[in-house]
Amino acid sequence: MRGLRPKPQTAGQLPFVRPKSPRAHVGKMASAASSIDSGLVRRLVASQFPQWADLSVRPVARSGWDNRTFHLGDGMLVRLPSAQAYAAQVAVEQRWLPFFAPYLPLPIPEPLAMGTPNHGYPWNWSVYRWIPGEASSRENISSLPDFSRQLAAFLTSLQQIDATSGPQPGPDNFYRGGSLAVYDDQASSAIAALGGRIDGSAAVRVWSEALNTYWDRPPVWVHGDIAAGNLLLTQGSLSAVIDFGQLAVGDPACDLAIAWTLLRGDSRKAFCKTLALDPSTWQRGRAWALWKAMIVAAGMTATNADEGMLCWQVIDEVLGEHEQTGA
Repeated sequence: MRGLRPKPQTAGQLPFVRPKSPRAHVGKMASAASSIDSGLVRRLVASQFPQWADLSVRPVARSGWDNRTFHLGDGMLVRLPSAQAYAAQVAVEQRWLPFFAPYLPLPIPEPLAMGTPNHGYPWNWSVYRWIPGEASSRENISSLPDFSRQLAAFLTSLQQIDATSGPQPGPDNFYRGGSLAVYDDQASSAIAALGGRIDGSAAVRVWSEALNTYWDRPPVWVHGDIAAGNLLLTQGSLSAVIDFGQLAVGDPACDLAIAWTLLRGDSRKAFCKTLALDPSTWQRGRAWALWKAMIVAAGMTATNADEGMLCWQVIDEVLGEHEQTGA
């Protein structure tokens, strides 16, 4: 598996860039995140947006990993990057979310203001309008096939928006929308570290076959983090998509990993049919899901508890499907 790289670059293909180690910022991340609390948010809001100084501040129930999130009154929220690695995502959302909103079939976050460093907090931060809803899961989705079609329609609409001047994949969005080859060494290391706990030969085949494909069409918009926690439900149906910090233009394959991390059976088939992408893109989507699950299972990256529990199931889903279909 090592040494495999994409074919020579063509007009629609994105360049290969070697990333830093996923563990490089873990210590700094933990330190920065621990200093973000309701008191800091109150001080930041009061000093920069005095019109909201009297509103209550309280943490949201599930704050996420990249950002720490707080309710501001009843109708807004404050999001603060938890580490330098996520700081550039603030400007991306502030710039592009208002542009996207009219073109998408579901609500997305609406930026209301951007704060600046102060009170010992070193990065820009955002105030958004609050979007009601609960994070999706297999247990609280009323119909997985319907949910799959809704999500596929949303991604189709996103991919159809003019991507001419959009941001390129890179370290600020962890190369979402870029080449799988960026993570070739990590995937190889994870397979070696997992040893007999997974079917290593099957994992090598899934990864290697995907590396031999590439997106050869014009780049399209990529959300970059289509995960259950970023897909909100109202009464069991998909009602909003949030957290666009890893946004870029490029290969949409990374947005397909949800087919193996959340969907299954008929719902996965409905998602594939509605999106109607070519088989090679689905191969890369499967490989994105496998890569993330393997580095979590191998302990190569810090993650949240939900992903830690899910990784083995994803590995089984991906390798099992590959064995059944041979593709």
